[in-house]
Amino acid sequence: MTALELENVGKSFGAVEVLKAIDLTVEEGEFVVFIGPSGCGKSTLLRVIAGLEEVSDGTVRIGGDVVNLAPPAKRGIAMVFQSYALYPHMTVFNNMAFGLKQAKTPPKEIDRRVREAAEVLQITDYVDRSPRNLSGGQRQRVAIGRAIVRDPEVFLFDEPLSNLDAALRVQTRLEIARLHERLKSTMIYVTHDQVEAMTLADKIVVMRAGRVEQIGSPIDLYRNPSNAFVAQFIGSPKMNFFTQADLAKNGSKSLPAAATGAHIGIRPEHLTGCTEAKALVGGTLDLVEQLGEYALVHLVSASGEAFIVKMEHPPKTAKGETMWFTAQSDALHLFDQSSGLRIEANSSSS
Repeated sequence: MTALELENVGKSFGAVEVLKAIDLTVEEGEFVVFIGPSGCGKSTLLRVIAGLEEVSDGTVRIGGDVVNLAPPAKRGIAMVFQSYALYPHMTVFNNMAFGLKQAKTPPKEIDRRVREAAEVLQITDYVDRSPRNLSGGQRQRVAIGRAIVRDPEVFLFDEPLSNLDAALRVQTRLEIARLHERLKSTMIYVTHDQVEAMTLADKIVVMRAGRVEQIGSPIDLYRNPSNAFVAQFIGSPKMNFFTQADLAKNGSKSLPAAATGAHIGIRPEHLTGCTEAKALVGGTLDLVEQLGEYALVHLVSASGEAFIVKMEHPPKTAKGETMWFTAQSDALHLFDQSSGLRIEANSSSS
């Protein structure tokens, strides 16, 4: 069953068009992540789904019903914000129960739902505390619990981990993944952090300048980006781009004909060291970032472009010396230099 459907959705603030002809289908039980650079429209799209912003064009359907004019409370959604938005004068229990009390839910049902949600989120011991006596991670779990008790058709998360430190982000991310697995609920999640997107999502929606660039599973977007923007946005460190001018003397011999005049994309983890005779590309060593389990080696190509190689061990090469690398043919991605669109390797180069 389809949980959410967006058809040609647009949103403008005066003369400024923020969302442009968005089409999206979210199936029941899916975990969908909106990702893109700041200002791309991902949070605005979430607010349009929630009913916090009126849609300018198109149709929003939740559970098969058109909800363009429905208020947030009537849409069957629950939203978890970046700021926890907890009432400081209320206990954890009352924060989680507030929406149910407003809906005149019977007290026994409120107590059951709140305590079940608290158990799921492992905050049973905190229900009588006030938010000021909780850590950031605990407050975020209370905010998630407030959404759970409403038993919504769709959960909406607006960058819920951005206020947490690195360790808590990892821990809470795992808790959200387990929560989705346990509840089997439909979840839509906005983030600028691609690690969150890649680890949580069943389906990722990559956005830029108010448009959807590509929709697909995390592995699809990683292996088959539809354009240069998606190729460089998905993956950390980002994909390297080379031109014919960057190639080693014998490098072009191993490339398909379609690579002529194209940008050649290779991910840092897919470049491996080799001799000059076997090299696809070379570069002068500029900097090495030693990260323990691997090293990020920063180099400068023949045309002066910076690129990165991810290596298991730091090189013994001195700064300013040349290093040589190759890559398997299936690790090469070709993109048109003007449009940025993907070129299939077996297509004509003309």
